[in-house]
Amino acid sequence: MKPFDCIIVDDEEIDRLAVLSYAKRFPILNIVGVFDSAEKALYFLDTNTVDVAFLDIELEGASGLELRRKALEIPVCVFISSHSESAAETFELQTLDFIVKPFKFPRFEQMMKRLEEFMEVRTKANLFEATIGGDTVYVKTGHDQIKVKLHEILYLEALKNYTILVTESKRHCVLSNLGEILNDEKFNSFLRVHRSFAVQKQYIQKIGSQEIELNNGNSIPVGRSYKDNLNSVL
Repeated sequence: MKPFDCIIVDDEEIDRLAVLSYAKRFPILNIVGVFDSAEKALYFLDTNTVDVAFLDIELEGASGLELRRKALEIPVCVFISSHSESAAETFELQTLDFIVKPFKFPRFEQMMKRLEEFMEVRTKANLFEATIGGDTVYVKTGHDQIKVKLHEILYLEALKNYTILVTESKRHCVLSNLGEILNDEKFNSFLRVHRSFAVQKQYIQKIGSQEIELNNGNSIPVGRSYKDNLNSVL
């Protein structure tokens, strides 16, 4: 599996550094953001997608629980808090684990084993609700499977835990988030240009400062954090 992009949110510097130190011991984790407030994390998530969030509950301003409610599209959430009485509430928000402060590395390591097992099963079970072979994706629709050729997909659009595969004639909805799809090597021809969009390079007609235009006339927004990705096309 490719590394999982993760963020750490805790308003206590010592606790942030402890989680950061432990997380760095696992190559499967790619730390893309460390924040001391929910507001800063949400601003980052406006233009970025992550796979894992390590959250404290009690933060200055919005709480970790409020942050999770606004970011349910993140596949894995782990709460790390001294407020053990809130554990039950966190599991109503699709939480993988709850670590009580203070804690030591063996507890973090135990959580990581659960995380890797969960992501492996999730990827195998949910990948498009379909089977993939060659240049073809078989998208599950009810009891049927519809064949979609990869080279006919113009772009991918994220919709919470789902992704829309857009072709000239149809939109196919699959149960898999955009990050999971792009992690598959068969989708190497797709370029992520926004938190919610990835386009197939061969269909890019025109690149603007805030959007790109495809051959069929569709316009796709460009996120600030993804502009550098377009250098491979220019």
